[in-house]
Amino acid sequence: MSTVNHQIRLASRPAGLPTAENWSLTEEAVPADSELADGELLVKTLALSLDPAMRGWMNEGKSYIAPVGIGEVMRAGGIGTVVASKHPAYAAGDQVSAVLGVQEFARIDGAHAQRFGLFKIDPRLGSPTQWLNVLGMPGMTAYFGLLDVGEPKAGQTVVVSGAAGAVGQTVGQLAKIKGCRVVGIAGGAAKCEWVVRELGFDACIDYKASPSSVRDGLKQHCPDGVHVYFDNVGGDILDTVLARLARGARIIICGAISQYNNPGSTPAAGPKNYLSLLVNRARMEGIVVFDYASRYPEAIAELAGYLADGRMQSKEDVVTGGVAAFPEALLKLFSGENFGKLVLNVADR
Repeated sequence: MSTVNHQIRLASRPAGLPTAENWSLTEEAVPADSELADGELLVKTLALSLDPAMRGWMNEGKSYIAPVGIGEVMRAGGIGTVVASKHPAYAAGDQVSAVLGVQEFARIDGAHAQRFGLFKIDPRLGSPTQWLNVLGMPGMTAYFGLLDVGEPKAGQTVVVSGAAGAVGQTVGQLAKIKGCRVVGIAGGAAKCEWVVRELGFDACIDYKASPSSVRDGLKQHCPDGVHVYFDNVGGDILDTVLARLARGARIIICGAISQYNNPGSTPAAGPKNYLSLLVNRARMEGIVVFDYASRYPEAIAELAGYLADGRMQSKEDVVTGGVAAFPEALLKLFSGENFGKLVLNVADR
C-alpha cells in the first residue's frame, strides 16, 4: 500500500467557473494502523462521484451543509475499500460508500460515518460505478425526491430536467415503473434519443434546439399540464415549466445547475412565474438527500431489484487520471459534456 496520500484541496473560492487557481494538489503521509483511534477506519478510495452540488459546496454562506473550508480537502462522495479498521462494524477488505473527499485515502471517525451515511456496499447488487449512480447518492436523491416529495400517481405526467444526468435518468425510469407518463429535458439530440430509446421515456425535449423548444415541447408532450416536475437546472427552464402546471402539481427542487457559476456574488435567479403555484394550487419543495440517510437501505433494495430484472439502467461516464484529474473533470458537468453519471476513477479495484 502507498505511504503517500495525494489530495485536492480548495485553495480559494471561485467567482464563476472553478479554475486551476482554486485548487491545490497536496500530499500527506498515510496513517499507520497503529495511529488509528478506537472507532476510526482507513479507506482507500476507488472512485469518486462528481456532482453539480460540489459547486455550491465551494461557496461561502449559509446552506443545507457547511461550505468546504479554504485549505480543506474537497468534499466528494465515493466508494472505497477498508484497509485498516478500529471500528467494530467494519473490517479490512470491506467495500464501503461514504463521503471520502478528493483524496486517495480517507481517515473516517464515527461521527463522520454517522453524518454522511457510511455503509458497506454489496457488489452482488451492482457494479462499483452503479453504487455511485442508481445505488448511490444520485439514486437516493431521485428515489426520495420523486416518491416522498413528488408523490406521483399512475397516469400523471412527470417532467424531469437534466434527464440524461445522474439524478434525472433514475427519476424518469422510476416514474415510468410507477405508471407515469414521463417527459425529459436534456441538451442535444444524442442525449434525447438515448433517454427515449434506451430509458423508455415517452418524450424528450432538446433545450438546445431553439429558444422556444422547451415551451413548444411542453405544449406538445404535456397537453394536460405537468403534474410533477423534478428540477435539476433552475433558471429559464424552471420558469417555462411553471407556466404549464396542472392543478395540484408538485415541483421538486433538487438543483439549479444553470445558476451555480453566476459571476461573483450574483444570486441565483428566482422563478418569475411563481404565481402559477397559487393559480394551480401547486407546491414547490426542496430535497436534500442527507435527510434520508437512515432510509437508504429501503431505496437501495428496491432500485437494485429494478437493475437486476432489467427495468432500470445505470449509465456512467468514467474519467481516468486519479485525483489530479479532478479539477478538469469537474468542469464537464457545467459544459454538459458528460453523458450519464460522472465518475472519477481513482484506483484500480
